[in-house]
Amino acid sequence: MATEIKTWEIIDGELTEINTTLAQNGRKEKDDLEKWLKTNPKILGDNILVFGEQVWTKSGPLDYLGIDNNGNLVIVELKRDKLARDVLAQAIDYASDVANWDIEKLNEICLTFSGNSLEDYITDHFENIELDDLVINKAQRLLLVGFSIDEALSRMIEWLSSKYDVGINAIILNYVKTSSGNELLSRTVIIPEEIEKEKTNKKKFTIPMSDEPGTYEPEKLKELLKIYFNNKQWSSKRLKTVLLPVLLNKEIITREQLKKEFVKAGEVTDENKAGYFIALISNQLGQTKKDFLRQIIHYEYPKYHWEKDNFSIRPEYKELVKEIIESDE
Repeated sequence: MATEIKTWEIIDGELTEINTTLAQNGRKEKDDLEKWLKTNPKILGDNILVFGEQVWTKSGPLDYLGIDNNGNLVIVELKRDKLARDVLAQAIDYASDVANWDIEKLNEICLTFSGNSLEDYITDHFENIELDDLVINKAQRLLLVGFSIDEALSRMIEWLSSKYDVGINAIILNYVKTSSGNELLSRTVIIPEEIEKEKTNKKKFTIPMSDEPGTYEPEKLKELLKIYFNNKQWSSKRLKTVLLPVLLNKEIITREQLKKEFVKAGEVTDENKAGYFIALISNQLGQTKKDFLRQIIHYEYPKYHWEKDNFSIRPEYKELVKEIIESDE
């Protein structure tokens, strides 16, 4: 059970323990350590991307908010010294709030942090990610970072991970400055990373997807559409208020054209931020259980096998769609 890292320097064939701290060498957590973690997220793990810092929750600001390549959110708590037991309770408190955050809130956090939409930020940093199939914030992970760890906390982390499959780990850092002036930062983890990756991959949630349209009778189709559009979710709202009205006036619309329509509708301030909304709508269209959407909306895959484009309303359903849009039910 790794709870502390020690480093020795070999000088003239002899081992000399290096026992230095950030403060002793004029380094500060805020100015240095946090900057290193933000600009080098691999310190946290190979599959973690940081997209928010000092993010406010109902219980105060969490240090960093990240996302892994399975779409799970990662709550990162950083302590300049030893990780104590109360850090776990604090992280769980944050996670209980973060678990309820929707895509729109996460996108705002990413825009504040990086200036990019969450969609663009993810695709820029993760390879081979198919956004239309990515389920974001289905699960949350806790990552505690410090320079040593309380024995009791280490035991609790192992117990929660092994017995209850909780996505939790601790990273123990060690900063040293050698006699020649070189600065080194090393790390170890409580839960071996290969085990954590295996657990995270097992938790990956996949929604069944399909391109097959529904075959409902008009009255049943109308009923299903009304139920869907009345559920108050942002994606269904945008599909009804942006995509469908545009398609009634145009035979076909591309993703790039749809981005412009989102700007015109006031949903976003510029086209670069509209991409993720289109990905969310594409995800809705592709879910197997929502075949009633595919019964009225046709799309193609002209560029990538996973990217829907060239949207249109099937001609035989234009009057039905118009009736649905104009309905206040």
